[in-house]
Amino acid sequence: MSVTVEEVSDGDAWNDLLARSPGASPFHRFEFLEVCADHAGATLHPFVGYRGAEPIGLFPVFEMRKGPFTAAFSPPPDLKVHYLGPAPLNPGGLKRRKRDRRNRRFVEAVLDRVDREFDPRYVNVRTSPAYDDERPFLWAGYDATPRYTYVLDLTRDEEDLLTAFSKDLRRAVRREADGFEIAEAGTDGIERIVEAAAARHAEKGADYNVTPSFVADVARELPDGMLHAHVCREHGEFCGGEVSLEHDGTVYGWQSAGDVSRSVPVYDLMYWHAFRAAKARGCESYDLLGANNPDLCTYKAKFAPDLRTYQALNRGSWEMKAAARLYKRLR
Repeated sequence: MSVTVEEVSDGDAWNDLLARSPGASPFHRFEFLEVCADHAGATLHPFVGYRGAEPIGLFPVFEMRKGPFTAAFSPPPDLKVHYLGPAPLNPGGLKRRKRDRRNRRFVEAVLDRVDREFDPRYVNVRTSPAYDDERPFLWAGYDATPRYTYVLDLTRDEEDLLTAFSKDLRRAVRREADGFEIAEAGTDGIERIVEAAAARHAEKGADYNVTPSFVADVARELPDGMLHAHVCREHGEFCGGEVSLEHDGTVYGWQSAGDVSRSVPVYDLMYWHAFRAAKARGCESYDLLGANNPDLCTYKAKFAPDLRTYQALNRGSWEMKAAARLYKRLR
């Protein structure tokens, strides 16, 4: 039976289906997608694949137009949305042959619809680590680049978790930090964290196009308990903070900033607090969202996380790929 593709504009219906996908992330939530579309200046196409009347997968795609050219993204660029792409529904009970066939037909059906309706000159998809079969994209002529992230297992007790850390990290989180405190953050705190992250990236000459209003809008639109934000203060003065997202037992460390000139190890204490808080809520893992920058990897590896792989997939003319690379360097 062939696969048909429809757009689902009912956010509740989309989120109900999302709950049936082991490959979903908080970035797949309908509220999150709508905020992304608004801030990216893109048109959201929340595609659902059906085999007969049975929904078999979700695949949100963002259509972006620049002059005479159209591009398709999943996720949209410049918003620090690490994963998106296909989210298969209920694949666990299928035998390998049926699972492969369903995944292939679903992805092909969505890509065919994108080509028919948008005729994009460039397409970019970034999957989640839970999506483990990108072959339909390769067979459709897409180029694949492996990407990496670190995921920390929170099912261990706190002492075992701490024992696995590097020696200097253990010493840092066990030492008394006089005058240092971490507290939950509201909208003002969230905006302050994003501003600090932007300043930190600017100091390094690195790209960071996330705005305080974007993260504040995400915080406002997501259901309670999905976004967590904390600010760090030393003797009452702001010195950092983090914003994380939670979905299906995993916390995603989304945005963070810390003042490394302080007398206390802000990042060490901030992450340790985030891990403990996630563990206290019953979460089983913490995704550090990224293991692709050598300098950041050196730091994140101190937590003794597991390495996971996901894929960056793209298709387009040589000119459009070159333009995309140039855009990434100059944006």
